[in-house]
Amino acid sequence: MNSALSPSAESLLTQAAFDRLLECLDANRERAGEKYEVLRLKLIKFFEWRACAVSAIDLADETLNRVARRIDGGEELQNLSNYAYGVARLVYLEKMRRMKQEEEMRGTLAEEIEDDDAHGAEQLACFERCLRKLSDGSRELIVSYYQGQRRAKITARREIANRLGIPLNALRIRAHRIRLKLEQCVLNCLDAATASK
Repeated sequence: MNSALSPSAESLLTQAAFDRLLECLDANRERAGEKYEVLRLKLIKFFEWRACAVSAIDLADETLNRVARRIDGGEELQNLSNYAYGVARLVYLEKMRRMKQEEEMRGTLAEEIEDDDAHGAEQLACFERCLRKLSDGSRELIVSYYQGQRRAKITARREIANRLGIPLNALRIRAHRIRLKLEQCVLNCLDAATASK
């Protein structure tokens, strides 16, 4: 999974990388800008056609950022549009994988909550609301961090740390901070729900 777990590390695009992407599109800066917008709109449509309408713009931008970083890293492309669509397919698959992980996490939480427990249903609703408020990177990190059992969980955490280029201890701290933020959001949500009754 080569997804953007850390927006601060993975999703940032330097001006130099963006300039190289434009150069690959056209030597004339103005025409390159026009071609960039056309390609971006096509990528947005690509994601919309795959029922990613809510995040189609973000996914298209992430695709173009990844392409620009690859070009900046020395990748020589024969056909930029085809390459961008290949990257878009990977970004789409990663989005589907994240959604599946989130669904599994919700299912696990739902199993722990009694069906007839009204407070448990409120907790689940608040949890889902707060999970959606997290950035994509934070949401994916916290969901991935708690996936699996025993050895599989340990192995997955090492892979996440390696992918982010940080020590395992730094990953634990990052996950702990996200979890605290999530827990505080759920508590605030539950307090608001109680106050409105």
